[in-house]
Amino acid sequence: MATSINDLLNKYTDDRKNLIPILQEVQEKEKYLSAVSISEISNYLGISENDIFSVASFYSQFRFIKPGEHTIKVCQGTACHVRGGGRVLETVERELKIKPGQTTANGKYTLETVACIGACALAPTMVIDNEVKRNMTPQKVTDLLNSKNKAANDAR
Repeated sequence: MATSINDLLNKYTDDRKNLIPILQEVQEKEKYLSAVSISEISNYLGISENDIFSVASFYSQFRFIKPGEHTIKVCQGTACHVRGGGRVLETVERELKIKPGQTTANGKYTLETVACIGACALAPTMVIDNEVKRNMTPQKVTDLLNSKNKAANDAR
């Protein structure tokens, strides 16, 4: 077990009631719940890995796959849907060659859909690394992803 996880676990008693806070803190630190982390939590709390997975999978906040360097969330709420959110999502999928819940092969992007980001007047919207992108069109998506990739290549 990585020292950081060990230090994290030692902040809590080995009581099952600490499972959710531990999962939240592990995910905050590692960005997801790895099989190794779940195993270590299981050993520490004395509960099965299956029990931990059952609890964690109930909550949408927990992920079990390492996310990409950048997260793209495409809103599929009513306002975004009516104004072309489906086309925005299709364009992101085509450009990145992934579906929602997946990460690009190079580990650069993770794609997610959300029910609403609360910016309905700006629809259709998407969020890249917590930055809201408004009034998106398929062309804006393509241009945005191309500029992000160009900036990343220039930084090398």
